[in-house]
Order: sequence, then C-alpha cells, then structure tokens
Amino acid sequence: MTAPHDSVSASPDTTALLAPRSCADLFVSFTVLALQGFGGVAAVAQRELVERKRWMTNPQFVEEWAVAQIMPGPNIVNLALMLGARHFGLRGALSALAGMLSAPLLVLLVLAWLHAQYASHPAVAGALRGMGAVAAGLVMGTGLKLLASLKGNPLHPAQRLLLGAACFVAIAWLRWPLVWVLLGLGGLGWALAWSGLARRELSAASAKRAR
Repeated sequence: MTAPHDSVSASPDTTALLAPRSCADLFVSFTVLALQGFGGVAAVAQRELVERKRWMTNPQFVEEWAVAQIMPGPNIVNLALMLGARHFGLRGALSALAGMLSAPLLVLLVLAWLHAQYASHPAVAGALRGMGAVAAGLVMGTGLKLLASLKGNPLHPAQRLLLGAACFVAIAWLRWPLVWVLLGLGGLGWALAWSGLARRELSAASAKRAR
C-alpha cells in the first residue's frame, strides 16, 4: 500500500538541492538568465537559480546576493562567478561568465544601434519609461518574495526593520554612495547578527546544562 501523495508542493527552501550537470549546463543556464534580465535581473536570477534550477535555497540566494553586492562589478556577474567556481572551479567560473556576457553582448550591440537611430521617437521614449516601471516592480516583487527567508535570521524583527528603513533613506533620500551604505549599515548588521548568534548559542548552552 503506497503512502498518500502530498498535494502541497514543496517550497524552494525544503526541496533537495540540485547541481549543474556540467560547464555547458552553467553556460546555457546563465545565457538564458542574462537574456531575460532586462532591468530586474535579481528577480530573474531568483526564479532561475532557486525556483527553476534549484541550485540554491532562498536563504542562500539572499546571502550570496549580499556578498555579490559588496564585491566590485555587476552583482549578477559576481554571483555567476561564485556559483560556477563552487561546482567546477575555474572552468565553471569562466563558463558561467561566458554565459552571462556572450549572447547578451550581441543583443546589447544591436539594441544600442537601434536606440541611437530611434531614441528621439516618442513611442520609443514612452516604451523605455514603461520598461523602467516594470523593472522597478520586478525588484520590489522579488524583495517581498525573499522576506520569508529571514525567518531564521539572528536579528530581531525590529532591528531588521530599522536597518531596512535606514538603507532606504540613505540610498533613496540622502543619495549616499552605495559603498558607504554597504560598509556602514552592512557592518552594523554584521555586528548585530554576530551578537544575536552569540546570545543564541549561550541560551542553547544554558538550556543544555539545565537538563
């Protein structure tokens, strides 16, 4: 007698993780990802790497995206290099990088030529403004989708809210350089997280001794 089938699909955080089959798989996957990343690349990367490929969980994606933001260069390129190097070393990193840059470079050259020819046309200008609004919506939607990955975060919910609000004010209102926001608020977040983990370990040790 077989066990009843669970009709609720597992989330990306609970399903077994998969791995790229080869360097060619990395190349093709990141080529497909790059060709979809018109403005909202974080949203596309989360869908492709977490939900479709299942190469990482949502918490892993959040953590590695944060690392990619701190590193110099485009965030998605940094993430591709890290993921490729993890599975196939230097060959994997170069394969993922080639996938990110080869086909999109050709598309970029064609679009740049078309933009130079037709940028002054009112319909083209309106279409570009509309695409900007869609890209902003994609980024916001991805941020909301990834909020669930903060459940096990060592920071108190109030601390997370304050750090998020401070980051928004610093970037959107005060227009501070991103590097200083990352160093300042990122460093503060690291210190608070380290303190929270230390308290969590101390509480666990105390509970173990009490038994």
